[in-house]
Amino acid sequence: MSKTPAKTLQSLTREEVAKHSKSGDLWIIIDTYVFDLSKFARLHPGGPGVLLDDDVAGKDATTVFFALHRHEVLLKPQYQRLKIGQIKDEKPKIRTPKPDDLSRVPYAEPQWLQPAFKSPYYNDSHRRLQKAMRKFITEVVAPDGQMCEENGKRPSKHVLDAMAANGMNRIRMGPGEHLHGRNLMDGAVKGEEFDYFHELVVNQELALVGGRGYIDGCQGHMVIGLPPIMNYAKEPLRTKIMDEVLDGHKLMVLAITEAFAGSDVAGLRCTATKKEDGSGWVINGTKKWITGGTNADYFSVGARTGKHLTMFLVPRTEGVETKQIKTSYGQTAGTAYVTFDNVFVPNENMIGPENDGLRVILANFNHERFMISCQTVRYARKAVEECLLWASQRQVNGKPLLAQPVIRQKIASMIHKTEAAQALLETTCYQMCNMGYKEQSKHLAGPIAFLKLNSTKILAEVADDATMIFGGRGLTKTGMGRFVEQIGRTRKFDAILGGAEEVLADLGVRQAMKFMPADQRL
Repeated sequence: MSKTPAKTLQSLTREEVAKHSKSGDLWIIIDTYVFDLSKFARLHPGGPGVLLDDDVAGKDATTVFFALHRHEVLLKPQYQRLKIGQIKDEKPKIRTPKPDDLSRVPYAEPQWLQPAFKSPYYNDSHRRLQKAMRKFITEVVAPDGQMCEENGKRPSKHVLDAMAANGMNRIRMGPGEHLHGRNLMDGAVKGEEFDYFHELVVNQELALVGGRGYIDGCQGHMVIGLPPIMNYAKEPLRTKIMDEVLDGHKLMVLAITEAFAGSDVAGLRCTATKKEDGSGWVINGTKKWITGGTNADYFSVGARTGKHLTMFLVPRTEGVETKQIKTSYGQTAGTAYVTFDNVFVPNENMIGPENDGLRVILANFNHERFMISCQTVRYARKAVEECLLWASQRQVNGKPLLAQPVIRQKIASMIHKTEAAQALLETTCYQMCNMGYKEQSKHLAGPIAFLKLNSTKILAEVADDATMIFGGRGLTKTGMGRFVEQIGRTRKFDAILGGAEEVLADLGVRQAMKFMPADQRL
């Protein structure tokens, strides 16, 4: 099948373009390219009058266009078809990034990705993984994410299949034997060398999708639902479920939170009663705000067994019902209210020892909070990039918005907070790389609690400043401020999920109290 030949553009002068400035015969110039809007004008969302303005019709409308539209608009096929020519002897000034390009906007990338800076934490494998992730996110995940954010549908099957095929599901679970011998991101990194900095890279690149709810719906629930199986389930159940989920055949979620028990895990009311014949358990109760629950095949469920808790693997079977909960970050995450009505599970579906569920539940909180912190800090950095771009191209009284001292002060505040948050994230990650699981549980529960607390509080402040810089556009789900609007609307999810800020603050201090020396005084 032959390819459609590239469109030949006319070589035109600005004087020739200026002759086409009326209704039915309307040309404009954007970055040296000439667009014929004669027929499009009546379809323009803002009405034809906007295009017939004296500063637009037949003129160079580059400044006007970029005050109203993102660069990506020009790249859409329906607008590329309107391109008819280019100004003679002039070259475009605005560059279209490649899918794996790094941003050249100051502070848009962490220091380790900037040519002038060095880092002791990252090596060539981290850089290869980042490049492969950026390309995959840009070409495959982000377009689907933006579409699903608008229509509220679950992530598309082709994206989930691609994530399973290139090993992305596996690397999101962190370092471990489940990665050994695997082809990860087309060979970007070997499973045996994968560490927490690789995972940090993965999560920060995922944040660039620009859809907080989509990321959770796009197997974010697997990252917190599968660890109980990986770490505590018995064989052959462990291998069966891991392969089904990591290879993309089944979706898995964590079902702990209830209407009467959120951070108070010990207060769970869902029950599991042992059958008299000893063949298994019957589970009754409800779970609420379960991310991905509407689409789940498996549920990692915490249930009360007498005075204690026990974890169970519950498949979607008779007696399991889910109902979607509408949240402020949209429907694509599949947040659900889950009902268990006399659901039978066999003994082999018990995760960990009987009555030891609380330990199983708490064991994965460090990893979940680390994952959330990685993405949260990247959202803040994305807000910095968006504000620097917007403030440099937005004209107010003939000058860019960046000429205003108050705007520079806001951006300065955003930058120094984001850089500090990244530094704390990286030093905590380094400790994780140099501690075993038990050491992490003993020494890092408090620091990781503070890491997440710091990350979400900084994101709140950065998001608020970004909204004020974008003004009304920062409250609009489409157009120039869509990323800023999305960050501002969804930032509270990270402040609550994995442990609310106040709970983590208290946890961090209580952990510190365990190490207070008895022989020290002021």
